Parts: sequence; structure tokens; C-alpha cells
Amino acid sequence: MSRLIKKPIEIPKGVDVKIEPSMLTVKGPRGQLTMSYLFVDFKLDGNNLWVSQKEKIDLPPRVIKKNKSIIGTRWALVRNMVEGVTKGFQKELEVEGVGYRAQLQGKSLLLNLGYIQPVKIDPPDGITIEVPKPNQIIVKGIDKELVGQVAAKIRKTREPMVFAKGKGVRYAGEVIRLKEVKKV
Repeated sequence: MSRLIKKPIEIPKGVDVKIEPSMLTVKGPRGQLTMSYLFVDFKLDGNNLWVSQKEKIDLPPRVIKKNKSIIGTRWALVRNMVEGVTKGFQKELEVEGVGYRAQLQGKSLLLNLGYIQPVKIDPPDGITIEVPKPNQIIVKGIDKELVGQVAAKIRKTREPMVFAKGKGVRYAGEVIRLKEVKKV
């Protein structure tokens, strides 16, 4: 069983948590997130939200064991939901290379990465992309998983090349281990 469920999730002021059977909704100043769940109990006690396993379930022991391991994951997902609707999440990316640049066209992101055509990425609902400099991209949103997916999709357009001095798109602060080119 997870040690995380021994601690409550603190709900800050301005955040509303609504618990329904098999659905949890968190609403805050930045937006609203929902999560469906099974075999987990949520109890709201003042400003604290407690996560526990349902006690009366008729399942085989192997399934009950697997559900015990997922409770800590559910706790972390709910904590991320609360943090997302209050503060939000962001990922920063850097574009490195001669002639490589990023720019916004409306809401879509245009990347010139050495291909014949520029790569166009349309962000999904709930995600905003900012380009303060031509070599810097900031992905913002309230859903941590979605922010990470969009940032990974942008990075995947041209991953850093280890043989070409690290040219490409990388996360801010990411260290690329460069390799030497074979010499004849």
C-alpha cells in the first residue's frame, strides 16, 4: 500500500472539489478538471481530501493487489489536479541550431527546423503556447499530462542530434551528451 495515502491532500481556498460516484471534479480559478475512478474512496474533511481503497469489493486477490498499488497514483493525480487549477503547469523548450526558429501564427506554432516545409503544430484545447524569443518555446496549461504530451510532441519534431553539436529541440536545461563522429 502507498505511503502517500497516509497524508491528506490540502485543498486551498477558491478550489471546489465535487465527489460523485466514479467521478471527481476539481474547479478552481484557472479552470475545471475531471477524473473518473474505480475501487477508490475519496472523503472530504474540511480543507483536506483523503484517498483510500474501497473496502467492500468482490474481486479476485490479484486484482485487489493491483488496485492497492494504484491508490498512490490516484493520490498524485488528484494533487496535480488541485495544483493545476490553482497555479497551472508549464514546460520550457529551447530550439538550437543555425536557422532553426519558432514563431506563432495565430494559436498555432510554426517551427523552421531544416525541413523543406515548416512544421505546424496546433495546440489542443486548454493549452497555450508562447514564443518569447525565436529559440524559446513555453507550453502552459492546467492539465499536467496534456502539457507534457504537447511538449514531447514539439520535441519529437527534431530531437537533439548527438553527432551534430546537439542541434534540435530540447527541454530547457536538458543536457545532451554529444558523441564524436567516426574518423577514417
